[in-house]
Amino acid sequence: MSTLSRQHRKRRPAHETSTARGLRLLSSQTVEDNHRDILHEREAGKIEEKNGRIKNLVREILIELGEDPKREGLRRTPKRVERALHFLTAGYQQNVKKILNSAVFDESYNEMVIVKDIDFYSLCEHHLLPFYGKCHVAYIPNGKVVGLSKIPRLVDMYARRLQLQERLTTQIAKALMKALKPEGVAVVTEARHLCMMMRGVQKQNTVVTNSALLGVFHDDRACREEFMQLLGHRQMG
Repeated sequence: MSTLSRQHRKRRPAHETSTARGLRLLSSQTVEDNHRDILHEREAGKIEEKNGRIKNLVREILIELGEDPKREGLRRTPKRVERALHFLTAGYQQNVKKILNSAVFDESYNEMVIVKDIDFYSLCEHHLLPFYGKCHVAYIPNGKVVGLSKIPRLVDMYARRLQLQERLTTQIAKALMKALKPEGVAVVTEARHLCMMMRGVQKQNTVVTNSALLGVFHDDRACREEFMQLLGHRQMG
């Protein structure tokens, strides 16, 4: 029991009702859960501060852009940007083994498994502008399956790095192929790139699609066609 919980117990009046006690315990549990979540975020690199170096660099950038980092609206901007960048690149502090976390199970199932419409957000390494979209993942087990929630986590791990969409697609596929040793893996990503929408050609409705096909998805045309049919492939809305 936490120190906070013990303190609450000592201060509880003798006439405390069951309802009040329940609310107190719920409040105490919420505090403990929030504390645990904060610790988890720190371990995952989501709330990481590296001596404020990024914050100081952002302040310099604001000055170079002709802004005043001391004005009210910008006073906390360098800190916010620093924390946002650590969150958006937290994938560098993660690895496939930790993500799967003993969630690979022996199973005789050998039909296609598809997880569709996994939202992702990433940063283009060329301009540090976001690209975002959906990822579709399929694999054909060869004696092992993975917990379904782990596939979106794997997508997030690679997306939260400075990326190219082509590399992101391939990394997801290769990681699953190595971890599960399935008959094959197929990954399709669809994304819009703000570096094309906000600058450069400034095209607002362009969707970039990439695929990575490994194993039987690469070698067997019928397998590929079944995947595309089950995917119900369509462009982002």
